[in-house]
Amino acid sequence: MEKKRSSFSSRIGFVLAAAGSAVGLGNIWRFPYLAAKYGGGIFLLVYLILAVTFGFALMITEIAIGRRTGLSCIGAYKALDKRFSFLGWLAALVPVIITPYYCVIGGWVAKYFFEYVSGGGAALAGDSYFGNFIGFVGSGLLATPLFWFLLYVLLTAVVVLLGVEKGIEKVSKFLMPVLVLLSIVVAAFSLTMPGAMEGLKFYLLPDFSDFSFTTVLAAMGQMFYSMSLAMGIMITYGSYTQQGNLERSVGQIEIFDTAIAFIAGLMIVPAVVAFNGGDPSGINAGPGLMFGTLPKVFERMWMGRVVGCAFFLLVLFAALTSSISLMETVVSIVRDKLHWGRRAATMLVTAVILVLGVPSCLGYGPLASVQILGMAFLDFFDFISNSVLMPIVAFLTCILVGHVAGTKIVSEEVEHTFVFHRKRLFEVMIRWIAPIMIVCILAGELLRVTGFISI
Repeated sequence: MEKKRSSFSSRIGFVLAAAGSAVGLGNIWRFPYLAAKYGGGIFLLVYLILAVTFGFALMITEIAIGRRTGLSCIGAYKALDKRFSFLGWLAALVPVIITPYYCVIGGWVAKYFFEYVSGGGAALAGDSYFGNFIGFVGSGLLATPLFWFLLYVLLTAVVVLLGVEKGIEKVSKFLMPVLVLLSIVVAAFSLTMPGAMEGLKFYLLPDFSDFSFTTVLAAMGQMFYSMSLAMGIMITYGSYTQQGNLERSVGQIEIFDTAIAFIAGLMIVPAVVAFNGGDPSGINAGPGLMFGTLPKVFERMWMGRVVGCAFFLLVLFAALTSSISLMETVVSIVRDKLHWGRRAATMLVTAVILVLGVPSCLGYGPLASVQILGMAFLDFFDFISNSVLMPIVAFLTCILVGHVAGTKIVSEEVEHTFVFHRKRLFEVMIRWIAPIMIVCILAGELLRVTGFISI
């Protein structure tokens, strides 16, 4: 049994680890799609405004709660107000649901990276390749998603097993700078495609005639999910840091997350617009963009196979930094509740992830006929965690901090050694504006899933 709580060795280690958590698949396969769908430059402008207001208020709240209590989400919410103990369990449920299916997708990314490295990148551009792969059409160990899922989970578990300082912090210090460098390189190559400049203009120049409420709703939802909010991660990472300027750290995390999302747009929007002959509507969302459209774009690009290899290495790094934080959050919860050592807790969590991830892995193949509410297992777990639980957790956190425990629990933690420059903004956002925005996100997601609107 370990009595001493893990911690980051430095503020930059904390910032890079938290930024790594925030930078994930959502930045790369959802942000460019939404930017293309909602007017390019105007969506980008709205997103930036929301990130420094709405996103800032929620993130600094969660990190301050973690640092103040020194506990993972279950204990942290209980420490603030025993009546909100249930909220800690709700927040803990989110990473438990997300981690298994996220690792399934991480396995897909690892498979594509392997194919580009081994010289099989041309086959990935085939219309049926991705569908055949996740549908278990093929023979051999390397052709099955189960193998890549297992490999990806074990890779994530090894980093978590090494601990906060020697594992998560050290890996984040290496992966995040490399991720940024790879992003810039791939974006530069994407802009060399004939016709890419039209896509660049569309992406960067705001057209206010494209502004609408759905633009705000889409940007708000993307920013909310992109920043690893309402899933216990920022509370857990906050509990691992005992020093430094929280306001400054949150600002730096936002910069990293937003920069990667912005560069992802530079990588994808101009290239796909050029590939589609100037039509931005051809940029689809989710797996279809990453595993279907982009391999075709890379095949048409100068040095496309090299760029494809670099791109999927980038995506693999982005996915790993997020899955590491997800698994660490669950491990931290187990350690706090059962008072286990890191090794035992990590082994238990890894086993649970492997078991829970199998239905998502098989959901497009052997278990394709089994659906929940008309959705495959992976899509259903994504809907429950992202569209239902996370907005509820975030809304109740705003109620707890804004109207029950009081905003001073965050303000005092931030002001412990530094001036809280955006204190008034935080107070207004967390008490009044953020709750309304979160209700809009929840309503928008439910309407999207039921088919009433398209976001």
